[in-house]
Amino acid sequence: MDILRFITAGSVDDGKSTLIGRLLYDSKSILIDQLEAIEKQSRNREDGEIDLALLTDGLRAEREQGITIDVAYKYFTTPKRKFIIADAPGHIQYTRNMVTGASNSDLVVILVDARNGVVEQTRRHSIIASLLNLPQVVVAINKMDLVGYSRDVYNNIVIDYSSVANSLGLKNVTYIPISALNGDNIVDKSEALDWYDGPSMLELLETVEVTQDVNLADARFPVQYVIRPQTEEHHDYRGYAGKVISGIYRKGDKVLVQPSGHASSIRAIESGGVEIEEAFAPQSVVLHLKDDVDISRGDVIVRDDNPPSVSQDLEAVVCWMDSKPLAAGDKFLLQINSRVVKAIVKEIEYRINVNSLQNEPAPGSVSLNDVVKVKIRTAQPVVFDKYRQLRANGGAILIDETSNVTVGACMIA
Repeated sequence: MDILRFITAGSVDDGKSTLIGRLLYDSKSILIDQLEAIEKQSRNREDGEIDLALLTDGLRAEREQGITIDVAYKYFTTPKRKFIIADAPGHIQYTRNMVTGASNSDLVVILVDARNGVVEQTRRHSIIASLLNLPQVVVAINKMDLVGYSRDVYNNIVIDYSSVANSLGLKNVTYIPISALNGDNIVDKSEALDWYDGPSMLELLETVEVTQDVNLADARFPVQYVIRPQTEEHHDYRGYAGKVISGIYRKGDKVLVQPSGHASSIRAIESGGVEIEEAFAPQSVVLHLKDDVDISRGDVIVRDDNPPSVSQDLEAVVCWMDSKPLAAGDKFLLQINSRVVKAIVKEIEYRINVNSLQNEPAPGSVSLNDVVKVKIRTAQPVVFDKYRQLRANGGAILIDETSNVTVGACMIA
């Protein structure tokens, strides 16, 4: 059974947490003790209904304010698929939280309040989805019950958002009219929305294709661990353990070990202690090479017919995630997959206005939640692809050398 990772986003009070709660509630993915707890906490509501948002708004501050501050993760399963949901905050000052939640997502659900239509935060979250190159976008037009389930309201929002999607180059955009509070078009099709002939939210989530984001053309295998038992039984054993993040590897393939550039070929492939003929993303395997090559954790084994870039200089779009400002000349650790190297931010080229996607003059320092284009120099060569071409090998993080806190999310340009 495959897994769909998706994130919900939208303006404050657009109904993200209620949507997730409705999915969990109507798909019967709530434990009895959870249901009893939210029923108890909902007793003071004037309408007497269960507050489904309590299923995701776990922080006390969130419940007091009625908003989501941190990224809340929930898990549920249907007979067709497993799901991991990230509920991102809606406030402008929590842009970094959405970047964190969306970085590993296959799909984003952007909620739009039917009464308000496309607003600033809708565009902001759509721009972040574009920057992160998310393969699937679902626009859930919520609170249709408050506009009389009007088809005209729905159509006007679709027209408005289509222009945003086209300008950002968003692909695979699907529109669904819903009422998360009443459950219209969440799990089952709604009679109140009989003019809508598309799938319900759950039906779409169960059937949307998730394998298309797996790149099977560019073979990339970051080494996580070098296995050398050095026992009598396995005296000459040398295996390289890791995860195939993209592409396909077959026994006999000619490969390069980057960044050194040493050439060899695959002698054997192991999975679970058993030899196999080929491995493909996202399998975790052990590769054996024909030649005794010096390989360490962080090196990348690639097929020689399509190697990635290898350089100490790279450009990246960075979402700054630290309260301490970033300035040119600051030093960090840069991690891309299993490789960690020292790095310096040489130059801040410009800031990206996440409301308009326009480039603005480079600031003297970068503040929390700013998105900027930078030039980075690393102490040793790193192996990378452009983020838009291969997310799995085009994303990196900046780490504070002193505190080991992740301070920046990088999308290599």
